Amino acid sequence: MSTVLEAGIARQLAAGGLDAADVVSLIRGAIAEDLDGGEDVTSVATIPANQRSALDLVARQDGVTSGAWVAAAVFDVVSRQDADIQVHVSDGSPVTEGELLLTITGRTRDLLLGERTALNFLGHLSGIATATNAWAQALEGTSAKVRDTRKTTPLFRKLEKYAVRCGGGVNHRMALSDAALVKDNHIVAAGGVRQAFEAVRAKFPGIAVEVEVDNNLQLREVLEAGADLVLLDNYTLEGMREAVAINGGRARLEASGGLTLENANAVGRTGVDFIAVGALTHSARVLDIGADLRSL
Repeated sequence: MSTVLEAGIARQLAAGGLDAADVVSLIRGAIAEDLDGGEDVTSVATIPANQRSALDLVARQDGVTSGAWVAAAVFDVVSRQDADIQVHVSDGSPVTEGELLLTITGRTRDLLLGERTALNFLGHLSGIATATNAWAQALEGTSAKVRDTRKTTPLFRKLEKYAVRCGGGVNHRMALSDAALVKDNHIVAAGGVRQAFEAVRAKFPGIAVEVEVDNNLQLREVLEAGADLVLLDNYTLEGMREAVAINGGRARLEASGGLTLENANAVGRTGVDFIAVGALTHSARVLDIGADLRSL
């Protein structure tokens, strides 16, 4: 397996905010897991080492793509840059059932070795993009944006948050060090919502601080203290409208809890800036994508 990527693939990943070395590391780990220290016994037994074929990755259902260049990177790695890889779609674009997404021509053993890993990445990320796009469409006509959380698959956060962007959503913080989010347990530990906010602002004066509140009394407290962003936890629609009025544009407001596609537009029309949806990454269904081998 290769440890570097063809320059064009690396550029495409970088354009999406992904680091080529990180992607290669994930791919090599996935292939190593698949081989488990051995070899693909079925392919080695049935396919001549020098046989070459073409492999088409095809959408089996409608959706929104993400991870096409990650899938391309899989085949680049397993073929040691000895494959012709054609990506037919742009990440973030809608696709329909039967649409050709990628074509890879190379050694047949390499194609079959990379097939499952490529489909795992592409199907998973496209599923997230498809789910996110449904929420983005539900919010049309409002100024609110759908936003992800840290409820991501371990080690896959950058990829999954990339998929959210492909679907039309926006990212919350990437890591605990990017920004502060004062939640209920922090408030309990600090002795109050204002105390928790002021402690973070004093210790890290240069970072944005978001504070979770359960009611508008707490909202008034953190607004007076100077919060940048306030998370309205499990608010009713009426409570959100009142919060927007109290806020008066001082901070950005994010709704969380009890959100569904059915009520998303009504939540957006209250005037909040974001809606937080953990399900974008922790519950998205894989987009069905197939792999069809062709003889040359």
